[in-house]
Amino acid sequence: MSDFRNGFTNVAPASADMSVDAGLRGFMLGVYNKLALGLVVAGALAYVTGNVPAVQQLLFVQGADGRIGLTMLGLIIQFSPLVMLFGSMFFMKNPTAGGVNLLYWAVVSTIGAGLGILFLRYTGGSLATTFLITAAAFGGLSLFGYTTKRDLSPIGTFLIMGVIGLIIASVVNIFLQSGTFYLIISAVGVLLFSGLIAFDTQRLKMTYYQLGGDQQAMGVATGFGALNLFINFINLFQFLLAFTGGRR
Repeated sequence: MSDFRNGFTNVAPASADMSVDAGLRGFMLGVYNKLALGLVVAGALAYVTGNVPAVQQLLFVQGADGRIGLTMLGLIIQFSPLVMLFGSMFFMKNPTAGGVNLLYWAVVSTIGAGLGILFLRYTGGSLATTFLITAAAFGGLSLFGYTTKRDLSPIGTFLIMGVIGLIIASVVNIFLQSGTFYLIISAVGVLLFSGLIAFDTQRLKMTYYQLGGDQQAMGVATGFGALNLFINFINLFQFLLAFTGGRR
């Protein structure tokens, strides 16, 4: 659960021209195309790591109690996205489009590979159903963020702090192993990442106006925008599984 915030500056919606703009549509389409391709790649990798025995055994292990765990390689892959995201905050002070693109695909690939564990925990039908629900919710929330005249920036700090609290609560529950606490965390996670989808979409729109046609900067913004929305989508999907996923 990570929300990557680098590479953007908040701009109040009132400061931008909200008229229909072909350049803005092209910019947003570039973000969504990259996001869609990232979801396809992540899904394909998850299917391979979760269903191909030779690969599955490298990453996941089943304990005597039937619980699915991670091998050492699985742990490395599971935590690699967080390491890369936090590391980029320190090492990408002046990001380039190429550097951000590399970061995006590295994060997509490692998250996708780690998601293979979901195929061992949930039925394929429930995964497909939850993905469709997530896609529909994402579309509606992103559309709201794109079209609303309300400034969503005041809730941004609240949402980010909420995600930090969610991470802490999730770590605590690793030791508590409380099913009730897990459901509470999942419900809060659904609300937080739903808000972040709308917030990040509006912020992307404002970023486009702020950049004023700078193509190099827009290349960077496209990569960071797709990365934020990808992470929001994946987290929303996983939290929804707590309510819609059918356990094996």
